[in-house]
Amino acid sequence: MADVCFESKMMIDGKLVDGEAGTFTNLNPATEEVLGEVADASASDMHRAIDAARRAFDETGWSTDHAFRQRCLLQLQEALESEQEELREELILEVGCPRAITHGPQLDAPLADALRYPARLIDEYPWETSLGDALVSVTGVNTTRKVWREPVGVVGAIVPWNFPFEVTIQKIGQALGTGNTVVLKPAPNTPYNATRLGRLIAENTDIPPGVVNVVTASDHFVGEELTLSPKVDLISFTGSTVVGRRIMEKGAATMKRLFLELGGKSATIVLEDADFALGCMMGIAPCMHAGQGCANPTRLLLPRSRYDEGVEILKGIYEGVAPGDPQDPGTLCGPVISDKQRGRIRGYIDKGVEEGATLLVGGAEAPDGMDRGFFVKPTLFANVDNAMTIAQEEIFGPVLSVIPFDDEDDAVRIANDSPYGLAGNVMAGTLDRALSVARRLRAGFIGLNGTAGYGADTPFGGYKASGIGRQNGVAGFDQYTEIKSVAYPAGS
Repeated sequence: MADVCFESKMMIDGKLVDGEAGTFTNLNPATEEVLGEVADASASDMHRAIDAARRAFDETGWSTDHAFRQRCLLQLQEALESEQEELREELILEVGCPRAITHGPQLDAPLADALRYPARLIDEYPWETSLGDALVSVTGVNTTRKVWREPVGVVGAIVPWNFPFEVTIQKIGQALGTGNTVVLKPAPNTPYNATRLGRLIAENTDIPPGVVNVVTASDHFVGEELTLSPKVDLISFTGSTVVGRRIMEKGAATMKRLFLELGGKSATIVLEDADFALGCMMGIAPCMHAGQGCANPTRLLLPRSRYDEGVEILKGIYEGVAPGDPQDPGTLCGPVISDKQRGRIRGYIDKGVEEGATLLVGGAEAPDGMDRGFFVKPTLFANVDNAMTIAQEEIFGPVLSVIPFDDEDDAVRIANDSPYGLAGNVMAGTLDRALSVARRLRAGFIGLNGTAGYGADTPFGGYKASGIGRQNGVAGFDQYTEIKSVAYPAGS
């Protein structure tokens, strides 16, 4: 294990600074022990950061110098790689994420391409396109017409606690790659990966002061200053649908541009001709990182003709998974982030029993022998009706609901019968059948026959209450830009 030195200061206008509100405490969710203190920002601190970002956008060449931005992104890539192992330990300690998952989506996977991809896209992106020359009827003049894409301006990036580095680096990469400046607001439960990022930017890159600001605060309403400020042009938020709605409401006064990647209640459909054992194995997904993933497939839909068979397979899987120390390389299910979140999950488990679902494995009681840490038993419910609370609301914990369906049409109906539409999976005997079902699902990110396409080049986001816009890919780049149409006399 690498030694970890936590960065307690936040970064505003290129300097590592204390917070006007003092400090707040960061806890290890696996042990409930104090990791340390971190700067606690006031609303005034946030406005200093916003002013710095505004000034850096308006008064420097950051927004127009493509080669400089590209060089700075690659400098940050190198700086992060130099402390990759320290960052890994830090994430395990403050997020409670299992060590094994840091070798995938929590750290190594996003670090591989979240900055390199936008750095490359700076050269490839259609910053200017031509519509050709035309005789414009309004003026009678033969006119050359261009479409320019330009950065939006100041971006307020608000990040959740479940995959904090992954979400942060994807937002930072694309926002900076397109020429914007950023005020980053990490979740109060997981500030250290963000303050480390601030220190690395300040000490190891040529990114100008004010281009990236990192503001840590225990008070969520400090982050809301980003939404309220007319100096902030776009809010890039990943988190709950409830907070996303509030951002939309509060941002309306200043006509905020929005990217919102919100909640999910994703379904895996296992058709009767699928590799049934593999399809049922997909049901283990809510155990990974204690179910704290927005795209987690927490509803498993099985054909009624094979329902009992599938439930028995799942029961065996869930009986073999226990919450454990996230430092252990063999742990799949670590703690949830806080006592508050643990209580919320237990409330949903009780609600499932109350509404008539069959509790097969797990439950709301504390795991045996674990009197410290915010652990929840991996919990399996059978005989779930899709109208039940546990099938409709996002639990964000290690809880799977197994729902029967009659035929393919019924499976699609159940999967789409949700306020959310973030992700989904289809397991079928043939690719053609899986593709046919995928086309009918009202969700933004679909995996077929055990695959998932997530990466810096792949748009990620949802339909309905799962959000607005897409993170990553060219579509993600697009949302951090404004479109300007330009016309001038042909031949000028």
